Amino acid sequence: MRYTDIAIIGGGLAGSTAAAMLGRAGIPSLLIDPHQVYPFDFRVEKISGDLQLERFAKTGIADSVLRSATLDGENWIARFGYLLDRQPSRQHGIMYDTLIGAIRNEIAGSAEFICDKVVNVATSSERQKLVLAGGEEISARLVVLANGLNVGLRRMLGIERLITSHCHSISLGFDFVPVGRPAFPFAAMTYFSERPSDRIPYITLFPVENRMRANLFTYRQADDPWVRAMRRNPVETLNAALPRLRRLTGEFGVAGDIKIRPADIYVSTGYRQAGVALVGDAFASTCPVTGTGTDKVFTDVAQLCDVHIPAWLSTEGMGEEKITAYYDDPVKTACDAWSNAKAFNFREVSVGSGPYWQAQRWARFLGYLGRGTLRRLQGSPAASAARSANHFRQRPHAADRA
Repeated sequence: MRYTDIAIIGGGLAGSTAAAMLGRAGIPSLLIDPHQVYPFDFRVEKISGDLQLERFAKTGIADSVLRSATLDGENWIARFGYLLDRQPSRQHGIMYDTLIGAIRNEIAGSAEFICDKVVNVATSSERQKLVLAGGEEISARLVVLANGLNVGLRRMLGIERLITSHCHSISLGFDFVPVGRPAFPFAAMTYFSERPSDRIPYITLFPVENRMRANLFTYRQADDPWVRAMRRNPVETLNAALPRLRRLTGEFGVAGDIKIRPADIYVSTGYRQAGVALVGDAFASTCPVTGTGTDKVFTDVAQLCDVHIPAWLSTEGMGEEKITAYYDDPVKTACDAWSNAKAFNFREVSVGSGPYWQAQRWARFLGYLGRGTLRRLQGSPAASAARSANHFRQRPHAADRA
């Protein structure tokens, strides 16, 4: 029997971040995952936004990890083939397996990694027992379940998943390449849907190392023929859905495989138990369209590792009353509620019918346009004139609709 304070099951974003934080805090911890080197997985491909970066910074490892990412510096905002704004940007493009590798490099001190699979777990108000596939047994004061979409161990503990929105969205990831020229004219771009009927909220283009990565989002069912068309004829299908995108990108191609990930929105039930805490997607999912899943992970892990675990370890036992304090943490609950609300609101803003949602789309269009115009006016006269001539040469057609 091997003894530790914290046993973390799952070595993805949540689990690896937790192990790095606990190791830095001097809390004996074991991170258990069957992959010595994390394999490719189409999940988080960039860290972005001031709030998300602030949440990442609270883990204490952001500066080191982001050295492995690619900073864009500026992000174009566009719709209808019309450039609305050039926003200063702090998007950090990084493939998920590279991100996990960089985080695992921060695991040191009192935290260790075990390459194995947990096949059994039993919890109590005192110590928790884990059995690994290799036969080793581990006794821990607390189990942190960070195994994402894997439901086997949760069901072993009587924790179930309640789906609140089946196939809420589908994410598509692929490499976006220029045709007939060496590079695109932008460092990064977010291009919003031209028509609600296409059920596409936006496509985001951002650099990862020496290539341009595309994340395209749609609100469709997994068996929709459009999804199959994107896999078989991506350029033709994308041009049909976003016909004015080429005004800004020029001719483009799609290189390599197209990764497709349908996403359900779900919450766990029966999770208020002694001896075990759920973080990230193991607790609840959100919609990848909003990009808030990473915010939830960093919030869960920071509150658990910085606030609750040190307090719990200072007294005997690991009863349900201790674990409940984490689930009721106001910082965590606020982030969960914000993320869930944004998932449903973003969908309605993108594809909702009726005058209210149409007005919302036009308000966002005009908001971006206003900020972009103000930004140009604040620049030098010469630069402003040059940009205006370039950016406004393509105006929305009269038939366009928000």
